[in-house]
Amino acid sequence: MRVKGRMVLGRRVLAGAAMLGLAMLAGGCASIRDHRGYFVDSALVDSVQPHIDNRASVERTLGRPTWISQFGTQDWYYVSVDTRQAAFRRPRTRSQMVLRVRFDDAGNVAAVDRAGMEKVARISPEGKITPTLGRDRSFLQDLFGNIGAVGAPGMGGGAGAPQGGGPNGS
Repeated sequence: MRVKGRMVLGRRVLAGAAMLGLAMLAGGCASIRDHRGYFVDSALVDSVQPHIDNRASVERTLGRPTWISQFGTQDWYYVSVDTRQAAFRRPRTRSQMVLRVRFDDAGNVAAVDRAGMEKVARISPEGKITPTLGRDRSFLQDLFGNIGAVGAPGMGGGAGAPQGGGPNGS
């Protein structure tokens, strides 16, 4: 009788350990959510009105911009990016919002533009080699390709170099 009780207890412990292991495994595979940049408050963004607000009122309402354009008109940009990353994977952008506040010469809001995921460009490089223009040469051709080229006639410098008339005189 005692042996049967120990077997039942052992099975319960084993089942509990298996459930704990599955819970830890499932928790380890959960994705990590991350937010970067501006926290979007739709009510505040909608309260910025063209031809009514100016730089000071926009800064009081939305805060400092993520960046200010350096060339041309000084537009203000507020950027918000939400990413998700599964275990052992690269982070993927799930949502993005770029708010652009354009000002006129007097410093008043001319327009408020929004852009989302349609502006995200996904690129997929092919392998570890970047294709370039030019000749496709092997390692040995690159290593030994210039043998005999130094001092060759017409190449400048060396035995066959023309005398005089160069940029440094002589």
